[in-house]
Amino acid sequence: MLYAGSDDGVYRIDAESTRKVLDAGRVYRVRQFDGVDGAFATGESGLYHTADGEQWSQLSVPESSVYSVTTDPSGRTLYAGTRPARIYSADLSAGLPAESADWAELDGFRDLREQADWGLPRHDDKAQVRSLQTHPDAPERIVAGLEVGGVFVSDDGGDTWVARHASDVDSEHPDDVHELVIDDSETFVTATGDGLFRTADAGRTWRRLDTGHSQRYFRGALVHDGVVYAGGAHGPSPTWDENTDHAIFESHDGETVETVLSPVPDELVVGGCVADDEVFLSTHRGSILRRTDDGYSKFGSVPTPGQLRGRYLHLTAVDV
Repeated sequence: MLYAGSDDGVYRIDAESTRKVLDAGRVYRVRQFDGVDGAFATGESGLYHTADGEQWSQLSVPESSVYSVTTDPSGRTLYAGTRPARIYSADLSAGLPAESADWAELDGFRDLREQADWGLPRHDDKAQVRSLQTHPDAPERIVAGLEVGGVFVSDDGGDTWVARHASDVDSEHPDDVHELVIDDSETFVTATGDGLFRTADAGRTWRRLDTGHSQRYFRGALVHDGVVYAGGAHGPSPTWDENTDHAIFESHDGETVETVLSPVPDELVVGGCVADDEVFLSTHRGSILRRTDDGYSKFGSVPTPGQLRGRYLHLTAVDV
């Protein structure tokens, strides 16, 4: 079953219908993890969990705005990334965290933040942890993507961190990370405010994939079976309905991207997921697209009632 986090909550989607299952304001991520029952949603009003996809409960994270969530590969520890840029952890051995006191801030990331100059004036000089990722092949590794701040990697469960963003590439904003996804423990992709980047060595070196294309602004990305999927625009969300020369990009070689025809060419792809080995993409106007051997077709839609529509429309497959 597909679930989407939209401007006003979480929606459940199938080929016949779409209905809201969580009223929570703007939602940034909907995710499910091996080893933990149910699914999680992050958003401007906090972190939520569902066991059955229908009934949701709020988990009291110390910061009210939660942008990202992940678990360690064993499913024993839950991590939440917030605005302002902090990462909290909770021990799941006694169940889901019920109180703010059940969370502990990662001291190593706090030390990093105190030494850094993250954020921009237009973001009130604050940054947010937009992505958190782990992988079973590197069980102690946590990868964080910050807007604005870059990519940071911990190989000791969050005690210490190193910067690994694409600082040596031709880009004005490689540290403006809107989404970070991983293909394996060493291969990451970042969708940024100026470029789509891929690394095959855990961020030590990066390659820009969108070279030669005019759509240089990326809000989301997906990797499946080594193929990178993303949507490119000419600028940030206030321009999406004015300049509609958007593109769906795919990278099959890890070095370049190619454009693929879209059934909704005036809509920007901002999210995606894999369900039953099929790729689904979501757009800023709420269209859900399905990838087949013949290209993309429209599968369904989700309401996007925000003033700037669909700035976030995260899509995921949930088995509950």
